[in-house]
Amino acid sequence: MADIIRLLPEYLANQIAAGEVVQRPASVVKELLENSVDAGATSVQLIVKEAGKQLIQVVDNGAGMSETDARMSFERHATSKIKTTEDLFRIKTMGFRGEALASIAAVAQVELKTKKRDADTGTRLVIEGSEIVEQSPVATPDGTSFCVKNLFFNVPARRNFLKTNAVEMRHILDEFQRVALANPQIAFSLYQNDSEVYKLSAGKLSQRIINLFGNNYKEQMASVEEDTDVLQVRGYIGKPEFSKKTRGEQFFFVNNRFIKSGYLNHAVMNAYEGLLPKDSHPFYVLFLEIEPQSIDINVHPTKTEIKFENEKVIYAIVQSAVKKSLGVHNIAPSLDFDGDVNFAPLNPVRLQPTSTPDFGNFEKAKSYNAMVSGQKSGNTQNWEQLYEVTRREPTFPKNDSLPAGLDFGDEPVENKPLTFPSSINSEKAGSKAIQVQNKFVLVPVKSGIMLVDQQAAQERILFEKFSSALDKKTGVSQTLLFPQAISFSPSDYSLVIELSAEFQDLGFQLSEFGHNTMLINGIPADVPPSSEKELLESLLEQYKNNLSGLKLNKRESLARAMAKRVAARFSNRLSDLEMNALVDKLFACQTPNYTPDGHKTIVMLDKDRLQEFFK
Repeated sequence: MADIIRLLPEYLANQIAAGEVVQRPASVVKELLENSVDAGATSVQLIVKEAGKQLIQVVDNGAGMSETDARMSFERHATSKIKTTEDLFRIKTMGFRGEALASIAAVAQVELKTKKRDADTGTRLVIEGSEIVEQSPVATPDGTSFCVKNLFFNVPARRNFLKTNAVEMRHILDEFQRVALANPQIAFSLYQNDSEVYKLSAGKLSQRIINLFGNNYKEQMASVEEDTDVLQVRGYIGKPEFSKKTRGEQFFFVNNRFIKSGYLNHAVMNAYEGLLPKDSHPFYVLFLEIEPQSIDINVHPTKTEIKFENEKVIYAIVQSAVKKSLGVHNIAPSLDFDGDVNFAPLNPVRLQPTSTPDFGNFEKAKSYNAMVSGQKSGNTQNWEQLYEVTRREPTFPKNDSLPAGLDFGDEPVENKPLTFPSSINSEKAGSKAIQVQNKFVLVPVKSGIMLVDQQAAQERILFEKFSSALDKKTGVSQTLLFPQAISFSPSDYSLVIELSAEFQDLGFQLSEFGHNTMLINGIPADVPPSSEKELLESLLEQYKNNLSGLKLNKRESLARAMAKRVAARFSNRLSDLEMNALVDKLFACQTPNYTPDGHKTIVMLDKDRLQEFFK
């Protein structure tokens, strides 16, 4: 039988390796930026065009390479970082495998210009698909300029799998932010399609964080510093009231290398126990300095996963460091999240414990008491225009006319199927709906009581409305009298551009205003016109949260996010007309019983069930 095992050609082996190392343009950005850091650069410039598909260029003023080193750098497993097995356990550089440049050159057209500081001329190399096309001396500044053009030009299948420019650019921004955060002593700049995105001067870590994420981070940062014989922890954490629904700005660096670790994240979250609203995540940028012999970074080609020799000790130190910082900065819980502190019952006898209010964030929690205790409610004139029927405004009963502390929220939905609008209207004919604590609508019906969660009902109604608008592209806008300019972080701005068509279908009128700024000219017709900036920012936050936690398509995720954020604005006093319209609209929905997230909108209590409360 003929022999069938053969050695793969070099170019094919490099393309296979590129499948692990170079997954998308952001992978190239990461490898080139880390090479610049390892070269001792004090200034690094990143230039991208078409989200890296057309061009990725990194220019630094580092040590540069000789003519021989420049050519050797593109060979597989050629590296200046390690020489012996022992060196694997003393690694402090970002790269060490010698795979990155060979993998990049296998799937792109590469031009390298490099010059050592003591050399008279530099070297220029042109490589296409692992083959050196040209090598010549060149006049170039000290350092290295690495130019990657037409990524995956010779692997069209891989190129077709790339996402839109907006998505790929967000991944590039993520990698840029990680390297820039890890090296605040280096000046970084980023240009996209000839537009400046970032220009970061060398400085302190705190200033780098503010320059990357915005000036609003000044007031939310608390420093962390802990020195032990095993580990040194330094960096910054965010105050609980600034927590977000997404995990966005959470960074761990071990020996200046960005890592992903659910184990260490759990340590930080444990330190915040009792301080965060439900499903919220704090900001943190934490640097861990540890002896290289105590960790193994040779776990994955992307080098973002590492193993610790003693994970439990590391966990305890990180948790302790964060707790200590929270204590030093006098950060303590301002609310009891296990009970409703705003509505203590007048009568000490209670049937059931009151339900916990669902705070979207700490700012809502702070204003909750003022909102429900009679602070002026939102404008309801837009509601009145929605209905043709005019009715006399009701006289609202006092909240304490119902048994204090009675909570229907956990009662089961009635087993028999719920009836739809005509039946409900006939059953509640002559009955008057009552609003309870500006949160629930209680509707007497012939069979007993129907209790509607006002915000949950709005969320279901709005979700189906926004879903229809996105599918049919029929969103209606209301033009703002004074357009508002909103500045975003580069990653959020890229997300807005990516969703621009969907925003337009919903009814938003947005226009670019230069340098990561959008101008809001109009908002959807059903949205109360107040704090458009907060609405758009919270909408993006909710959208990113949906993407990270649920496998939804772009339109459904946006419709859910929009419904949740807009529904939160309707927690005010309703007129009799509005309460009846709310119930009618809810039962006109395809799925009236639950919100898109699966929470109940309606609780039905028949007469027998009510009678049980008084036995």
